[in-house]
Amino acid sequence: MTPIARFCWGLVAAVAWVALAGCATPPPEPSFPPSYVVLVPSPDGSVGRVTVEGRAGRQELAQAGQAAGTDGAVVVDQVPPERLARDFEAARQAQPLLPERFLLYFETGGARLTPESEALLPRVLQRITERGALGMVDVSIIGHTDTVGRPEVNARVSLERAQFVAQRLQALGLPQLAMQVESHGETNLLVPTPDETPEPRNRRVEITLR
Repeated sequence: MTPIARFCWGLVAAVAWVALAGCATPPPEPSFPPSYVVLVPSPDGSVGRVTVEGRAGRQELAQAGQAAGTDGAVVVDQVPPERLARDFEAARQAQPLLPERFLLYFETGGARLTPESEALLPRVLQRITERGALGMVDVSIIGHTDTVGRPEVNARVSLERAQFVAQRLQALGLPQLAMQVESHGETNLLVPTPDETPEPRNRRVEITLR
């Protein structure tokens, strides 16, 4: 019977995928408790720490792939990848998709994308379509400006930018779905600057997929 495994995701970290070469006989799998916690990677790949405490003791996990019994008694230095996949496949599948964010940048003074950002639109459309096929997509499009010009003008320009991106995605074949289109003007700068400062990184649209 496959052990019931409790999976610890979140701000903890690390799974090390191990490749063994040149060995005729792989080493035996370490002994596992019936129920255990394993330290896995956070989305950015960093490794944190988690403490497992139970009736038999207290263990701190701080390395990729370390595991401990839920009673706090047993520590396994490295969970084999195949064991990890077998025990936690259902937990992996149940995890919600993480948000994705895309930044598109604009030429100064209007709603014209830079060539690099224009080239990114098909990738954005692809990810929206893929997430939509899983029934998990909510699209937020927020326009921004730098601090050049009057705030009321920048509020209008940033809305035009957000609307332009929404229209471009629809023209490329975006399926009909609800999109939240907003204007933040110059009030939410990516790079803080004084007034009347041209800053290309602030002339942007942020697309967030949830």
